[in-house]
Amino acid sequence: MKGLRVLLASALAVFCVTAMPLQARAAAQPIHFADLNWESGSLITDILRYIVEKGYGLPTDMLPGTTVTLETALAKNDIQVIAEEWAGRSPVWVKAEAAGEVEAVGDTVKGATEGWWVPEYVIKGDPARGIKPLAPDLHGVADLARYKDVFRDPEAPGKGRFLNSPIGWTSEIVNQQKLKAYGLTDSYVNFRSGSGAALDAEITSSIRRGKPILFYYWSPTPLLGKFKLVQLEEPAFDAEAWKTLTDANNPDPKPSRSLASKLSIGVSAPFKAQYPQVVAFFAKVDLPIDVLNQALAKMSEERLPPRQVTQAFLKDHPDVWKAWLPADVAGKVAASLK
Repeated sequence: MKGLRVLLASALAVFCVTAMPLQARAAAQPIHFADLNWESGSLITDILRYIVEKGYGLPTDMLPGTTVTLETALAKNDIQVIAEEWAGRSPVWVKAEAAGEVEAVGDTVKGATEGWWVPEYVIKGDPARGIKPLAPDLHGVADLARYKDVFRDPEAPGKGRFLNSPIGWTSEIVNQQKLKAYGLTDSYVNFRSGSGAALDAEITSSIRRGKPILFYYWSPTPLLGKFKLVQLEEPAFDAEAWKTLTDANNPDPKPSRSLASKLSIGVSAPFKAQYPQVVAFFAKVDLPIDVLNQALAKMSEERLPPRQVTQAFLKDHPDVWKAWLPADVAGKVAASLK
């Protein structure tokens, strides 16, 4: 009789588990988000995680890695969500998307951009700070070779310094190839910072000291809201040339500006199938770039953790995020903020 009771209890347990909705069965396993190491990626990740946790009742965590390793992990479903995905920029993403392993959901931040920048005072000067124009005829990348002494690299006499993305970012490969395509490898050192924070720190320090600096950057970011910067002109976008810029092994990259920026939420195919309600929410995410840049500036200047900025954003802008969610889910998120 005891053995029969045990057998019946086991059968009942199996029945209960298999009878559960798929989402309920999966709830014990956290949804793995990519741990993005730049400010906008960090904040957008936390906003999504907060809503998924509080509104949908699903646990989440984060796993670190470089852009390429995280996209590879997404294709294998080792992580399920990349909150700020610049889709189509890396061969890893393009291959995984073509195979149906990943999908870019939504259009989360309209007006995003990336390119090569200099402080405005390098071109126009700044009389209030006693800074004279150092490169008055600098308009685009074609002018950079003759201004290499303006951006002199302290460790490589005779060359300028181009401040690239950290190693492991897709943009770092593109910029390395652009230096070749623009004929600048003999004129500029390809200097890579150790992290997004280190990149920000070097740019900010140079600007506050009124020093010339040439660097890669993007928006949304707090930096573009804090300083007057000029984006350098690049050749028109060419799809075939773009392929040579994203391929680190291509020996003869061709000149082109970067692919038009579209920020989405990258999800794995199994995640999309398993959590259609969450993916429907992701598809509606629309973060106004001015509001986002203001939040990022506050996070940067006051050195606030993303969770604190997330809660302030959700409290201050319910009109923005409630439009993304069903009423019941929005109500749960709102109740968690009281």
